[in-house]
Amino acid sequence: METRVMVAEDEPPVAIKEVVLALKEQKLKVQHDRQNWGDWIIFENYQTVISIESVRGLSRSAVIEVAEGEDELVGRIIGAFRKLGWDGEDEDGRYRL
Repeated sequence: METRVMVAEDEPPVAIKEVVLALKEQKLKVQHDRQNWGDWIIFENYQTVISIESVRGLSRSAVIEVAEGEDELVGRIIGAFRKLGWDGEDEDGRYRL
């Protein structure tokens, strides 16, 4: 399952460091993994990852790629993005987290 999240319209991009901090405040052990092909946020002891857009360390959107059986993790991840004021997006369009 994938969940797309993004900065609210008309808001500036957010530093990836802020996203990582918000996830840590949800009591998650996370790490920002920078690769040539993209930036990822990975979780200790989970297969779920976040593919996060990065332009000079700033982000406007991310895709949460939830591994099978790890649905309980999604609520905590969504809580972090909600605290940052981000929106979600599905087939019906944008919505407040």
